[in-house]
Amino acid sequence: MAADSVTPFGFESLPVRGTLIHMARSWRRMLRDHDYDALVTETLGHATAATGLIAQSLKFDGSITFQIQGASRLQMLVVQCTSDMEMRGLATVEPGVTASDFRELTAEARCAVTVDAGERPYQGIVGIDGDSLAASLEHYFARSVQVPSHVALVANDEVVGGILLQQVPGVSIDPDDWRRLDFLVQTLSTADFAGEAGIELIGKLFAEDDVRVYEPRPVVFRCSCSDQKVEDVLRMLGEREARAALAEQDGIEVVCEYCGERRHYDAVDVERLFTENVVIGPDSVQ
Repeated sequence: MAADSVTPFGFESLPVRGTLIHMARSWRRMLRDHDYDALVTETLGHATAATGLIAQSLKFDGSITFQIQGASRLQMLVVQCTSDMEMRGLATVEPGVTASDFRELTAEARCAVTVDAGERPYQGIVGIDGDSLAASLEHYFARSVQVPSHVALVANDEVVGGILLQQVPGVSIDPDDWRRLDFLVQTLSTADFAGEAGIELIGKLFAEDDVRVYEPRPVVFRCSCSDQKVEDVLRMLGEREARAALAEQDGIEVVCEYCGERRHYDAVDVERLFTENVVIGPDSVQ
């Protein structure tokens, strides 16, 4: 089984469905070009796991964007996941501002999940009203989506993991069973995801239950930046601004904040950008 995967499963005797996500290689690639402190790394990891779990729980063709914005320390956090489980993410922080925990890190921040699967994207607002992102998402599922859920998220600079349990709509469950499942998922730690995590971890975690595990799907880091997108941005910047930057720096360098890809543009490139779409008129007017 691939180390980086999302694995759906269901309980034979309980009206509960679940998803487990495990990312190691793709997570380390996401961190490669950044230098976050431990708290920001953990928060971005939790958001990454949560985005993958949400993406797997939905049937859609497009992308999901999870975003936290507006905190004093954590200025912005963005994770994007496609329906093919291709993920990228980053966080930006205010230099010189410190935070001791998740609540302080995200104080006064706004959090949203946007599903873009066609002409009209859907956005759900996640209230950050708990001591963790997992607690905030549980409240979101209960209040906004009206699906009782248990969420557990773990992360360090080596591995990301998480699990999402949701009650099947319209079917009741014994409260004792629901509390028992919550207790089990809250025992998860990064140590449980140190190796291959999938069918074996699900079986170990829910050893007292009959669980049906479905085919895992690979999760990969992939950035959607491209030469074409960067050139479109430079054109939007305008010819005057592009030529001014070129004159000041003897070249333009554009660095993707997600993947660290560096693209260089010299005088010839800038000339091409602003002349290749020009339509040449006739030499004379009839």
